[in-house]
Amino acid sequence: MVKVHLWSSARSVLDGAESLELEAKNARELLQRLGAEYPALQPQIEKGVAVSIDGIIHNNPSFQPIDDDSEIFLLPRMAGG
Repeated sequence: MVKVHLWSSARSVLDGAESLELEAKNARELLQRLGAEYPALQPQIEKGVAVSIDGIIHNNPSFQPIDDDSEIFLLPRMAGG
């Protein structure tokens, strides 16, 4: 299982939980499981989420591998111009 740290607006829909533990081998699987197990997060995931794996932010992480001891942070995707 990996420990996933959540951004502040995600915490608000999960009664203030700062982190969750999930089984996932890659970032795509992580986001799919997160949406399935915590449906309140699905709209935010669909808007776009950046995944930080061991200190590196991936805007399009799809099959980025995750180890059981990886440090995972989810962040809202930033838009700019």
